[in-house]
Amino acid sequence: MSDPAQHEGLDVDALRRNVSDVSGGAAGGEQAKAFERNSSDARAPELNAFARQIAEQFSNHSQSPSLLIGQFRLLEILILTATGLAVGLFAAPDAMFPHLLHVGLTLFGAVLAMLFLQVADTYQIPLLRAPRRAAPRVLAAWLAAFALQQLVAQLIDARLPLPSLGTWFGFGCVLLVTVRYLLAFGIRNWSRNGIMERRAVIVGGGQPAKDLARALEQQPDNDIRICGIFDDRGSARSPEVVAGYPKLGTFGELVEFARLARIDMLIIALPATAEQRILQLVKKLWVLPVDIRLAAHAHRLRFRPRAYSHVGAVPMLDIFDKPLRDWDSVAKRIFDVTFSALMLVVFWPVMIGCVIAVKATSKGPALFVQKRHGFNNEVIDVLKFRSMYTELADPTAKLAVTRKDPRVTPVGRFLRKSSLDELPQLFNVLRGELSLVGPRPHAVQAQTGNRKYVDVAESYFARHRVKPGVTGWAQINGLRGELDSDDKIRARTAYDLDYIENWSLWLDLKILALTPIRLFNTENAY
Repeated sequence: MSDPAQHEGLDVDALRRNVSDVSGGAAGGEQAKAFERNSSDARAPELNAFARQIAEQFSNHSQSPSLLIGQFRLLEILILTATGLAVGLFAAPDAMFPHLLHVGLTLFGAVLAMLFLQVADTYQIPLLRAPRRAAPRVLAAWLAAFALQQLVAQLIDARLPLPSLGTWFGFGCVLLVTVRYLLAFGIRNWSRNGIMERRAVIVGGGQPAKDLARALEQQPDNDIRICGIFDDRGSARSPEVVAGYPKLGTFGELVEFARLARIDMLIIALPATAEQRILQLVKKLWVLPVDIRLAAHAHRLRFRPRAYSHVGAVPMLDIFDKPLRDWDSVAKRIFDVTFSALMLVVFWPVMIGCVIAVKATSKGPALFVQKRHGFNNEVIDVLKFRSMYTELADPTAKLAVTRKDPRVTPVGRFLRKSSLDELPQLFNVLRGELSLVGPRPHAVQAQTGNRKYVDVAESYFARHRVKPGVTGWAQINGLRGELDSDDKIRARTAYDLDYIENWSLWLDLKILALTPIRLFNTENAY
């Protein structure tokens, strides 16, 4: 049987491969070079004043609903565990402590309660908004978990006195219901203030955009905030206001708007038969750290159910997913803070030695601050030990450092070869501007010859879909040092994009472990 996507003129997997061929395979491929020659209009036009004003209204961070629900699960586990331990301590201290078996049983009961609450669907946003309606399910789930926990306690003969058990169960009922009332109040408040929402832009106008907006508005407890509509067509074919939402600009302006407004999702409201137009759109938009979806609510031909994601009941075809979303970002942040703190503890004598060496051998500060591109193309201040003579330093990095560069001090040459000049970036990691592992950040004005890196590799800015790193996949694969040719820029970009698409904590650990070994190769480091 043929793939139904072929009948509609759209093969989503082929579309992803097409974009990836232009990006990840850009290290010398003829297709990539041809696309880059024809992408002189890749420069995003300046955002119009009205769209910029709208974007500034959404410049604050929003809270992911799935991340909020995960945090609430942990809170309920902690509440039930703490309540059970407190009751046991005051009611039967001899039986409770220091007997760790009772501690384990209490935690077991709290985790069971969370699992039963999950099975009862009490962590869905509609029920979290309506605690009175959810209360019977919550109490039933807690009763089932409590009964099963007591059955296990009976089997291993580790029961608490009955009054203590009744007190724990009663307090558990009261606290579970109370915290859900408090959460419901918080959700309503956060929704009004735009804190808990997914910000979306509709790409494409006219009747398809109107139908999509109306379908999203009809979803109960919808967490999607439509921030506006972008379309290249004139007002004759695409009205300035669609379903009450303004048309904010063209597709070219959308990239800057999405960055400023911290957009979470781009929904393409074009027919699946317009494959070439969708492909051209995705080539422009995939550099953003957002979900890219194709609205499928109006398609007559249906794919298999697992081919869709949904916003409420509105089906979407997934084209690209935001990398490092929700709990992945939390796990990576914990990884960064933990290992960077450990590295600071280990390397602080080395860092003090570097400061003394830099200060003793040349005039000027020990640290050098440089403007570089960070996550979502934002500009950040990256710290390094100064390796150049102060009067010859080039904060813009327009002129790359070359072999035997006279601007570099003797101490600076050693620091650069050994990468010790990068150690202050551990403080950037703790501040949340960098990750330990990720695409290396480049100076804002960095270029090779007379061309900026984005002029060489059109997919260059897609590296900024995640936080840049102190070390990265490209660096341990031999791509350190000067970027003095088009092929080096394309190769490094390809490795960075490969890292983003295949990220895992194990990959970060591998890169971190291999970095000291790869530093012995100083061929391109000067």
